[in-house]
Amino acid sequence: MTRMNDAESSGQGLLLYISRQASSVKRYLIEQLIFAIFGWIPTVIGIGLRAVVYRFVLRMQGIAAVENGVRIRFADNITLGRNVYIDQGVYLHGCPAGIQIGDNTFVMHGAVLHVYNFRSLPHAFIRIGANSLIGELNVLRGQGGITIGDRVYTAPMVQMLAVNHVFDDPTRPMVEQGITAEGIVVEDDVWIGAGAIITDGVRICKGAVVAAGAVVTQDVPPFAVVGGTPARVLRTIERGQGTGSAKKVHY
Repeated sequence: MTRMNDAESSGQGLLLYISRQASSVKRYLIEQLIFAIFGWIPTVIGIGLRAVVYRFVLRMQGIAAVENGVRIRFADNITLGRNVYIDQGVYLHGCPAGIQIGDNTFVMHGAVLHVYNFRSLPHAFIRIGANSLIGELNVLRGQGGITIGDRVYTAPMVQMLAVNHVFDDPTRPMVEQGITAEGIVVEDDVWIGAGAIITDGVRICKGAVVAAGAVVTQDVPPFAVVGGTPARVLRTIERGQGTGSAKKVHY
């Protein structure tokens, strides 16, 4: 009886694991087979093969360049626009509402785009517009939804965390108190400096600049330069203003 219970428990654990990797067991097997055969091949040969074969598992709207060593989960919920580039070591985890990456956008080495929606959150997704760049080692956690506009550049090690833990009740373990997930919006033409952290519920408006190392906990006005912990407005970018004063802020 014990062995039967152990086997049943192991089977349930395996199904739980698969349910967090793909839309179904069949999809999991197909995706993993394709990734195992084609995902490791280096150079332009591998990029060319994946541009053709990955169409069977990803939603590809045109030619996209996917380097070797990219980890992909819930591939059928991931949409790549035309001329998208996905660098080595990127991790894309597109639970039901998925990940959308717009035309001519680059996702650089080691970036993690993770929707991870196993609590049936209504707005769990990551959407990135066109002509944007997600820098090296960025972490985007999209439980509350992350919307990034066009021509947005993020430097290395930026974090956007659209989720937060509830911890108001000292009599209960934090993990039992649930989470909040309001979402993050980054409008067009925003530049986010290295190591900046964008917390849940924040909107960064058009043309804003976030300095390196800033922790953004409140909305950022249009064309504002913000920095510090927590971030505050350092100055406003105005028409006709030269770039000389920008040297005082590190990005």
